[in-house]
Amino acid sequence: MAFCNSCGTTLDAGARFCPKCGSAVPVSAAAPLAVPSAPAPPSQGNNALKIILIVVAVIIALGILGIGTLTFVVRRIAHNSHIQNKDGNVRVETPFGTVQSTNNPDEAARNLGIDPYPGARVLKGNTAMIGGMHTVEAEFESDDSPEKVLVFYSSRVPNGNVTTKDQNHYTIVSTDKKNIITIRIDPEDGKTRIAIATVSGKNMIGDSSSD
Repeated sequence: MAFCNSCGTTLDAGARFCPKCGSAVPVSAAAPLAVPSAPAPPSQGNNALKIILIVVAVIIALGILGIGTLTFVVRRIAHNSHIQNKDGNVRVETPFGTVQSTNNPDEAARNLGIDPYPGARVLKGNTAMIGGMHTVEAEFESDDSPEKVLVFYSSRVPNGNVTTKDQNHYTIVSTDKKNIITIRIDPEDGKTRIAIATVSGKNMIGDSSSD
Protein backbone atom coordinates (compact mmCIF):
# COMPACT_ATOMS: atom_id res chain seq x y z
CA MET A 1 0.00 0.00 0.00
CA ALA A 2 1.34 3.50 -0.95
CA PHE A 3 0.95 6.86 0.88
CA CYS A 4 1.36 10.46 -0.27
CA ASN A 5 4.71 11.88 0.78
CA SER A 6 3.14 15.34 1.30
CA CYS A 7 -0.07 14.76 3.24
CA GLY A 8 0.03 11.03 4.08
CA THR A 9 -3.20 10.23 2.25
CA THR A 10 -3.59 6.60 1.20
CA LEU A 11 -3.03 6.25 -2.53
CA ASP A 12 -4.77 3.84 -4.87
CA ALA A 13 -2.62 1.36 -6.70
CA GLY A 14 -1.14 2.95 -9.83
CA ALA A 15 -2.10 6.55 -8.88
CA ARG A 16 0.21 9.25 -10.27
CA PHE A 17 -1.14 12.16 -8.17
CA CYS A 18 -2.48 12.46 -4.61
CA PRO A 19 -6.32 12.82 -4.70
CA LYS A 20 -6.20 15.21 -1.69
CA CYS A 21 -3.28 17.56 -2.19
CA GLY A 22 -2.47 16.91 -5.85
CA SER A 23 1.20 16.16 -5.21
CA ALA A 24 2.91 13.93 -7.75
CA VAL A 25 3.44 10.38 -6.61
CA PRO A 26 6.97 8.95 -7.15
CA VAL A 27 7.09 6.04 -9.57
CA SER A 28 8.62 3.74 -6.94
CA ALA A 29 5.70 4.36 -4.58
CA ALA A 30 2.99 3.97 -7.21
CA ALA A 31 4.24 0.75 -8.77
CA PRO A 32 3.28 -2.41 -6.85
CA LEU A 33 6.05 -4.70 -5.80
CA ALA A 34 6.55 -7.58 -8.16
CA VAL A 35 6.19 -10.92 -6.42
CA PRO A 36 8.42 -13.57 -7.95
CA SER A 37 6.39 -16.45 -9.28
CA ALA A 38 6.98 -19.92 -7.91
CA PRO A 39 8.76 -22.31 -10.27
CA ALA A 40 6.40 -24.57 -12.24
CA PRO A 41 6.18 -28.12 -10.86
CA PRO A 42 7.82 -30.74 -13.01
CA SER A 43 5.52 -32.23 -15.61
CA GLN A 44 4.21 -35.68 -14.67
CA GLY A 45 3.95 -36.51 -18.36
CA ASN A 46 7.73 -36.18 -18.75
CA ASN A 47 8.34 -38.54 -15.81
CA ALA A 48 5.95 -41.12 -17.24
CA LEU A 49 7.67 -40.89 -20.62
CA LYS A 50 11.06 -41.43 -19.00
CA ILE A 51 9.78 -44.52 -17.18
CA ILE A 52 8.32 -45.93 -20.41
CA LEU A 53 11.58 -45.35 -22.27
CA ILE A 54 13.56 -47.07 -19.50
CA VAL A 55 11.22 -50.11 -19.57
CA VAL A 56 11.46 -50.35 -23.37
CA ALA A 57 15.24 -50.13 -23.18
CA VAL A 58 15.36 -52.95 -20.60
CA ILE A 59 13.10 -55.17 -22.74
CA ILE A 60 15.24 -54.58 -25.83
CA ALA A 61 18.41 -55.35 -23.86
CA LEU A 62 16.94 -58.61 -22.53
CA GLY A 63 15.81 -59.58 -26.04
CA ILE A 64 19.28 -58.98 -27.46
CA LEU A 65 20.81 -60.97 -24.60
CA GLY A 66 18.38 -63.87 -25.20
CA ILE A 67 19.08 -63.96 -28.94
CA GLY A 68 22.79 -63.90 -28.27
CA THR A 69 22.55 -66.78 -25.80
CA LEU A 70 20.44 -68.88 -28.18
CA THR A 71 22.83 -68.22 -31.04
CA PHE A 72 25.77 -69.26 -28.86
CA VAL A 73 24.06 -72.53 -27.82
CA VAL A 74 23.08 -73.40 -31.41
CA ARG A 75 26.62 -72.75 -32.63
CA ARG A 76 28.09 -74.93 -29.89
CA ILE A 77 25.72 -77.80 -30.76
CA ALA A 78 26.46 -77.47 -34.48
CA HIS A 79 30.20 -77.29 -33.83
CA ASN A 80 30.18 -80.40 -31.65
CA SER A 81 27.84 -82.45 -33.87
CA HIS A 82 29.16 -84.91 -36.44
CA ILE A 83 27.11 -86.46 -39.24
CA GLN A 84 28.00 -89.62 -41.14
CA ASN A 85 25.92 -90.77 -44.10
CA LYS A 86 26.80 -94.00 -45.88
CA ASP A 87 24.48 -95.99 -48.12
CA GLY A 88 21.37 -94.63 -46.44
CA ASN A 89 22.74 -95.18 -42.94
CA VAL A 90 22.91 -91.91 -41.03
CA ARG A 91 24.73 -91.43 -37.72
CA VAL A 92 24.56 -88.10 -35.93
CA GLU A 93 26.69 -87.53 -32.83
CA THR A 94 25.58 -84.58 -30.69
CA PRO A 95 26.44 -83.34 -27.18
CA PHE A 96 23.13 -84.86 -26.06
CA GLY A 97 23.71 -88.34 -27.48
CA THR A 98 23.92 -90.29 -30.72
CA VAL A 99 21.15 -90.65 -33.29
CA GLN A 100 21.33 -93.47 -35.82
CA SER A 101 18.92 -94.18 -38.64
CA THR A 102 18.68 -96.26 -41.79
CA ASN A 103 16.12 -96.49 -44.57
CA ASN A 104 17.24 -99.95 -45.66
CA PRO A 105 14.03 -102.06 -45.67
CA ASP A 106 15.83 -105.40 -45.33
CA GLU A 107 17.79 -104.19 -42.32
CA ALA A 108 14.63 -102.76 -40.80
CA ALA A 109 12.90 -106.13 -41.27
CA ARG A 110 15.78 -107.90 -39.49
CA ASN A 111 15.63 -105.45 -36.57
CA LEU A 112 11.88 -105.62 -35.97
CA GLY A 113 12.15 -108.10 -33.13
CA ILE A 114 9.24 -110.10 -34.55
CA ASP A 115 9.13 -112.56 -37.42
CA PRO A 116 8.01 -111.15 -40.77
CA TYR A 117 5.08 -112.91 -42.38
CA PRO A 118 6.31 -115.93 -44.39
CA GLY A 119 6.75 -115.09 -48.06
CA ALA A 120 5.89 -111.41 -47.57
CA ARG A 121 7.79 -108.91 -49.68
CA VAL A 122 9.55 -106.01 -47.95
CA LEU A 123 8.34 -102.69 -49.40
CA LYS A 124 10.03 -100.12 -47.20
CA GLY A 125 11.39 -99.62 -43.74
CA ASN A 126 13.56 -97.48 -41.52
CA THR A 127 15.39 -97.78 -38.23
CA ALA A 128 16.36 -95.11 -35.75
CA MET A 129 18.21 -95.18 -32.45
CA ILE A 130 18.04 -92.14 -30.17
CA GLY A 131 19.82 -92.50 -26.88
CA GLY A 132 18.41 -95.64 -25.28
CA MET A 133 15.34 -95.81 -27.53
CA HIS A 134 15.24 -97.94 -30.68
CA THR A 135 12.45 -97.56 -33.24
CA VAL A 136 11.90 -99.74 -36.30
CA GLU A 137 9.23 -99.49 -38.98
CA ALA A 138 8.70 -101.77 -41.97
CA GLU A 139 5.98 -102.49 -44.49
CA PHE A 140 5.36 -105.81 -46.22
CA GLU A 141 3.03 -107.12 -48.89
CA SER A 142 1.53 -110.62 -49.01
CA ASP A 143 -0.75 -112.51 -51.38
CA ASP A 144 -2.53 -114.17 -48.44
CA SER A 145 -5.79 -112.85 -46.97
CA PRO A 146 -5.84 -110.42 -44.02
CA GLU A 147 -7.52 -113.09 -41.89
CA LYS A 148 -4.67 -115.52 -42.47
CA VAL A 149 -2.09 -112.84 -41.66
CA LEU A 150 -4.04 -111.98 -38.50
CA VAL A 151 -3.97 -115.61 -37.34
CA PHE A 152 -0.19 -115.74 -37.86
CA TYR A 153 0.56 -112.59 -35.84
CA SER A 154 -2.00 -113.37 -33.15
CA SER A 155 0.04 -116.48 -32.38
CA ARG A 156 3.28 -114.47 -32.37
CA VAL A 157 1.83 -111.80 -30.09
CA PRO A 158 -0.49 -113.78 -27.77
CA ASN A 159 -0.92 -110.86 -25.36
CA GLY A 160 -1.67 -108.34 -28.07
CA ASN A 161 -4.87 -106.34 -28.12
CA VAL A 162 -6.67 -106.83 -31.45
CA THR A 163 -8.99 -104.13 -32.77
CA THR A 164 -11.02 -104.16 -35.97
CA LYS A 165 -11.54 -100.91 -37.85
CA ASP A 166 -13.94 -102.50 -40.35
CA GLN A 167 -14.06 -105.66 -42.42
CA ASN A 168 -10.56 -107.11 -43.05
CA HIS A 169 -8.78 -104.15 -41.36
CA TYR A 170 -7.01 -105.20 -38.16
CA THR A 171 -4.61 -103.67 -35.65
CA ILE A 172 -2.63 -105.57 -33.01
CA VAL A 173 -0.97 -103.67 -30.17
CA SER A 174 1.30 -105.30 -27.60
CA THR A 175 3.10 -103.51 -24.76
CA ASP A 176 5.39 -104.55 -21.96
CA LYS A 177 8.08 -102.89 -19.85
CA LYS A 178 10.56 -102.46 -22.67
CA ASN A 179 8.70 -102.92 -25.96
CA ILE A 180 5.73 -101.58 -27.88
CA ILE A 181 4.68 -103.48 -31.00
CA THR A 182 2.01 -102.25 -33.40
CA ILE A 183 0.89 -104.35 -36.39
CA ARG A 184 -1.57 -103.06 -38.98
CA ILE A 185 -3.14 -105.45 -41.46
CA ASP A 186 -5.07 -103.95 -44.39
CA PRO A 187 -6.30 -105.25 -47.76
CA GLU A 188 -5.03 -103.26 -50.72
CA ASP A 189 -5.48 -103.94 -54.44
CA GLY A 190 -6.16 -107.65 -53.93
CA LYS A 191 -3.18 -108.09 -51.63
CA THR A 192 -2.55 -107.62 -47.93
CA ARG A 193 -0.44 -104.74 -46.63
CA ILE A 194 1.33 -105.38 -43.34
CA ALA A 195 2.83 -102.42 -41.43
CA ILE A 196 4.86 -103.21 -38.32
CA ALA A 197 6.37 -100.68 -35.90
CA THR A 198 8.36 -101.53 -32.81
CA VAL A 199 9.70 -99.23 -30.12
CA SER A 200 12.08 -100.62 -27.56
CA GLY A 201 13.88 -99.04 -24.66
CA LYS A 202 14.25 -99.17 -20.89
CA ASN A 203 10.94 -99.04 -19.03
CA MET A 204 8.80 -97.93 -21.98
CA ILE A 205 5.59 -97.78 -19.95
CA GLY A 206 7.10 -96.03 -16.95
CA ASP A 207 7.72 -99.03 -14.71
CA SER A 208 10.88 -98.17 -12.78
CA SER A 209 11.25 -101.63 -11.27
CA SER A 210 14.12 -103.75 -12.48
CA ASP A 211 13.77 -107.27 -13.96
